Amino acid sequence: MPQRPNFLVILADDLGFSDIGAFGGEIATPNLDALANNGLRLTDFHTAPTCSPTRSMLLTGTDHHIAGIGTMAEALTPELIGKPGYEGHLNDRVVALPELLREAGYQTLMSGKWHLGLTAELAPHARGFERSFSLLPGAANHYGFEPTYDEQTPGLLKSTPALYIEDDTFVDELPKDFYSSDAFGDKLLQYLKERDQTRPFFAYLPFSAPHWPLQAPADVVEKYRGRYDAGPEVLRLERLEKLKSLGLIDADVEPHPLIQLNAQWDALSDEQRQVSARAMEVYAAMVERMDWNIGRVVDYLRKQGQLDNTFILFMSDNGAEGALLEAFPKFGPELLTYLNQHYDNSLDNIGRANSYVWYGPSWAQVATAPSRLFKAFTTEGGIRVPALVHYPQLSLKGQISHGFGTVMDITPTILDLAGVRHPGKRWRGKDVAELRGKSWLGFLSGETAQVHDEHTVTGWELFGRRAIRQGQWKAVYIPGPVGPATWQLYYLGSDPGEIHDLALSQPDKLTALIEHWQRYVDETGVILSESPFQPD
Repeated sequence: MPQRPNFLVILADDLGFSDIGAFGGEIATPNLDALANNGLRLTDFHTAPTCSPTRSMLLTGTDHHIAGIGTMAEALTPELIGKPGYEGHLNDRVVALPELLREAGYQTLMSGKWHLGLTAELAPHARGFERSFSLLPGAANHYGFEPTYDEQTPGLLKSTPALYIEDDTFVDELPKDFYSSDAFGDKLLQYLKERDQTRPFFAYLPFSAPHWPLQAPADVVEKYRGRYDAGPEVLRLERLEKLKSLGLIDADVEPHPLIQLNAQWDALSDEQRQVSARAMEVYAAMVERMDWNIGRVVDYLRKQGQLDNTFILFMSDNGAEGALLEAFPKFGPELLTYLNQHYDNSLDNIGRANSYVWYGPSWAQVATAPSRLFKAFTTEGGIRVPALVHYPQLSLKGQISHGFGTVMDITPTILDLAGVRHPGKRWRGKDVAELRGKSWLGFLSGETAQVHDEHTVTGWELFGRRAIRQGQWKAVYIPGPVGPATWQLYYLGSDPGEIHDLALSQPDKLTALIEHWQRYVDETGVILSESPFQPD
């Protein structure tokens, strides 16, 4: 009997399309670059617009509206609470990938951000992971620093405590030298060293970096000192040229113009530019440190003789984070006042444990170019992410795929490689959702030219923002104030930046896509809230 493959799924949090070196970035990511250059890079891979919906799709192979994260738990409006598919956690209508793999004899290990339930009963150990160390909420201080909460604490900080759990036991106190990316790397290495060597493993390593607050070790931040002083528009052009030279985008691509949601670089004061550039320096350091931890895990597998038999997938969970948190009502109107009272965001302290910053929409659009907008939108900037596959058993070295893929494909692909069948509609005496994704195995092995043909229909919805795609045609609905609150139509084959709206010139195509949209709503249980949560 041939040896069953191991699996290592690595997830970055809010990483932009061109942030790592192999995807055009200037950030030092030698370990990911090596995996990419010896594997397959995917340029048209798609997720949900934000993190927890994507995570639910990754681990189940179906749509997040079915899996329980119809919207993020933090964004449930009164009319959505209690509705099927809007439980705010991974529900019982789905069977999770680690549950199936564990049942099939795999050792299932996790170290990282969960964001699919906040209680022990909803934690990773309850959904198939034998060993797990996880951050339960959607974000937290990367050093575990927390000031004393009181009635003045903004909702942002109350909803993102440093809440960690190992297996079924909450962690009472974090080590003094705690840093999230290092801790996740350490713990996964521990589990791999302690594992049952007679069984194959499925390891899930979902980092919480580079999600805000932007924090990183000072010595790594120092490497980027001054690198971003010219501002986001200069860096955006630099990365676009690198993407072209790498063959990741067409040489004649028309990038979507930078949407100016905050002050232009030249309009900022010298101090404001310094603070903004420093935030980007810290962001870069977070990405580099994440890559360093990935390298530690890969090196261990290599030394153990397991690397050649391990299928490695790396991806981001959504587009780059461009929110102006200070303008986000959910986070409280006094957010900046509170941060000024309880944190030190002075220039020299940015990136430390007691600082709390983010980098905003202009830097985010550096990373998502040539696409439109960023995280939380159903435009390409919010849902097209970097992804790569490394698996020496298949001839993938140096390949680039421009074919469409979706995060829902991951579960069926891993099950196929492991020789495990999805149970279909019934599992352990209960009804469960069938797969909506499609296995990549035929494509990866060269048997088929693509995973999804021109007839494949895929839908997206979050916060009332909608999209439906068939082949290279895509219809998008973005409510105001950022969007026109009407359906727009784009042909991504020649317009990946979603610039030229064809809704008026191609009314029949738009009508057909909207009909597909309605079927997607019916199949997945999308509820369009009368008062949708607005994350900006």
